[in-house]
Amino acid sequence: QVQLQESGPGLVKPSQTLSLTCTVSGGSITTNNYYWTWIRQPPGKGLEWVGYIAGSGNTAYRLSLKSRTSISSDTSKNQFTLQLSSVTPEDSAVYYCAAAPVGMAGQFNYWGQGTQVTGSS
Repeated sequence: QVQLQESGPGLVKPSQTLSLTCTVSGGSITTNNYYWTWIRQPPGKGLEWVGYIAGSGNTAYRLSLKSRTSISSDTSKNQFTLQLSSVTPEDSAVYYCAAAPVGMAGQFNYWGQGTQVTGSS
């Protein structure tokens, strides 16, 4: 059973970089079975796909966030990390890490519990 757990600061000042880590257990992020994904939900809005990293290291990002987003992995720790630069209050959201089977990018079999991030001074 794959389990995911987000970690990172809950408060990020505007213009700074948000950095969240997802620790994966019960499965290796180096396998090509899953898209290791970040999703967020702003207050009062629906879920937004942010991007993913595959076991191959390939990445894909939401078009509107692409210039500010980077997803990387640390295979020695079985973790993947989201960095979102130039944060504004509009980036405030609950951020989730999730895993979707390769070829089924929109269907998430596993989710972390989510972590609230607020962009505010």
